[in-house]
Amino acid sequence: MTENEDMAEIRRAVQALCADFPGEYWRDKDRDRAYPAEFVDALTRSGFLAALIPPEYGGSGLKLDAAAVIMEEIQASGCNGASAHAQMYIMNTLLRYGSAEQKQRYLPGIASGELRLQAFGVSEPTSGTDTLSLRTVAVRDGDHYVVNGQKIWTSRAEYSDLMLLLARTTPRDAVAKRTEGLSIFLVDMREAVGKGMTIKPIRTMMNHSTTEVFFDDMRIPASALIGEEGQGFRYILSGMNAERILIASECVGDAKWFIARASDYARERKVFGRAIGQNQGIQFPIARAYAQMRAAELMVHHAAQVYDSGGNPGAEANMAKLLASEASWAAADMCVQTFGGFGFAEEYDVERKFREARLYTVAPISTNLILSYLAEHVLGLPRSY
Repeated sequence: MTENEDMAEIRRAVQALCADFPGEYWRDKDRDRAYPAEFVDALTRSGFLAALIPPEYGGSGLKLDAAAVIMEEIQASGCNGASAHAQMYIMNTLLRYGSAEQKQRYLPGIASGELRLQAFGVSEPTSGTDTLSLRTVAVRDGDHYVVNGQKIWTSRAEYSDLMLLLARTTPRDAVAKRTEGLSIFLVDMREAVGKGMTIKPIRTMMNHSTTEVFFDDMRIPASALIGEEGQGFRYILSGMNAERILIASECVGDAKWFIARASDYARERKVFGRAIGQNQGIQFPIARAYAQMRAAELMVHHAAQVYDSGGNPGAEANMAKLLASEASWAAADMCVQTFGGFGFAEEYDVERKFREARLYTVAPISTNLILSYLAEHVLGLPRSY
């Protein structure tokens, strides 16, 4: 795969930024379960988080393939883009379906870093990935909506100014299609927290800053509605494709990091008087992980190209996420095995990245659901759920 000079320059710029945030920085954040605010601020100042925002609003106006390169290189440098990646893929809904007034009101502030759009309120404890069964409701009351319900796995909610919220505005038994009756709102969390919105952190095996969010008669202005009421599920589908492509690019970056670390260690580590990398039992797993990564990398860039050309990348985005998350996890496992006992030592960063990589075969969509999608929508097999 040959990239143009613009993409190569983006990679070099991201590498230079990430060099200021070495393993020690991430180990400290991981140990304290702290949000990497300095890293996110640096990404914002560099303009990387505004990559998809049009120039007239202060962004770079780049396409998704460029955003994918940014996120990939962050991971390949040993950093963790999960602290900021939502601002990339959430942006899609506001850019495609937001009103002119909403774009003018929010996009310049997001581009400059004055505002953070990091929280995506979709998943719920009772429905999980079954988005159409969500129970959070928004009821129109004059010039406002009143929201009640609960979201879970809403990462970065404590560090975001705005939340993209999916809620039911029409009861399920009153819509003609299952996909209707859900609406998208852009909620100003600065006004909502403590006034009907409560955020509760969830401690997890990796430092992911995730939370559950409760809504108790939270009032939001009707102007927070994005697009047409009842069409929110359709609006977020293209955003979900962007999310899967960007997450897949991060997985490719992680795989590259694991492969590079394992290769370096295998060349340097000597046991029984010779480098362990001389043994095929060490060589072959690294080489296999590399082959898996390259295949996934090609699928990710193909999916981004389909997206950027205006096509429907549903199958490509799902396959990219499937292949990249599995390549990343295989590379992580290989890297630990190559390092042996040292792979569990904090100072090498392998165990931290190992924990982080494990997430993506589960989220933001599990492997089994991707396989179900491909079986039904690509292969024409009967619907399984």
